[in-house]
Amino acid sequence: MIPFLDLKQINVRHSAEITESLERVLHSGWYILGKEVEEFEQEFARYCGTKYCLGVANGLDALSLILKAHDIGENDEVIVPSNTYIASILAISSTGATPVLVEPDILSYNIDPKAIEEKITPRTKAIMVVHLYGQSCDMRAINEIAAKYNLKVFEDCAQSHGVIFDEVRAGNLGDAAAFSFYPGKNLGALGDAGAITLNDEEVYAKLKALRNYGSHRKYENLYKGVNSRLDETHAAVLKVKLKYLDEDNEVRRTIAEYYSANIKNNRIVLPAVTDKDRLSHVWHLFVVRTDNRDELQKFLHSKGIQTLIHYPIPPHKQEAYKEWSERSYPLSEQIHREILSLPISPVMSMEDVRIVTEALNEY
Repeated sequence: MIPFLDLKQINVRHSAEITESLERVLHSGWYILGKEVEEFEQEFARYCGTKYCLGVANGLDALSLILKAHDIGENDEVIVPSNTYIASILAISSTGATPVLVEPDILSYNIDPKAIEEKITPRTKAIMVVHLYGQSCDMRAINEIAAKYNLKVFEDCAQSHGVIFDEVRAGNLGDAAAFSFYPGKNLGALGDAGAITLNDEEVYAKLKALRNYGSHRKYENLYKGVNSRLDETHAAVLKVKLKYLDEDNEVRRTIAEYYSANIKNNRIVLPAVTDKDRLSHVWHLFVVRTDNRDELQKFLHSKGIQTLIHYPIPPHKQEAYKEWSERSYPLSEQIHREILSLPISPVMSMEDVRIVTEALNEY
């Protein structure tokens, strides 16, 4: 079986360095908010081009904390893509604010800037963009809209580690950005982990307290915060893997280029990527579409190829948001009905890429 993603092999490549880093943490005797976290925060901020980075427990917390730090809550609205993983929307709901869903561009699958402006009301406080599948949203257009209406722009970068738009990395394209380091991400920890990047010193200071029970000094609490801290062990592992992120993303591009050039089946819609985006897309996922997605998935499984669906049910059709069940977002519903994610990773062999391609052409 060709696996969708071989996490063991991805991490075993760095076994010696990871083991050394974990032993360093073990023998340090300091396991929370210590030297490893501080060094990773500095290195990841430098990588993204921001002044600050804060390590947190996971990507959802990163999004929620950003909203909380900007005093977004009840009676506020936040614009968010209708085509996204539910975490983007859960973060908004958790603050008491109202998620306002906007349909995607059918070619990029990212939020359509042309559809944003009509959803803005006097209650709108921010636009949350999601750089889906590893491709940047049109941040020039989105930031222009935000400036026009005096809105904040927050990035969900869970799938876009290393993406570049107009020579600026994701994580530095808005007012603040949230990253997930879930093991399957382009930059993955050995468990749940996340980070926030930003440039605003005042908000940074507030976030430092919010992630740590609202405390800026031990036993003194400025805010009603949470416990959401990046562990020293995860930070140590992420420091190792960050060194190889650009190299790994380049391997993903090579695989994506092969798929794009060699899959020739008029029943399958390939990702639409401009020449400009081709140089910066980090291909967290390589997603195709077809009218007979379930049939295609079964066919590929019969050929020994594992695929996944990201995601089978759009957020507005989830039981968690049953109050939205009568709403219609036809483009998102079409995408969620038709998409299939093909194997892609920095440890996938080109022979396996060729086998997947031939199977898709045979279908």
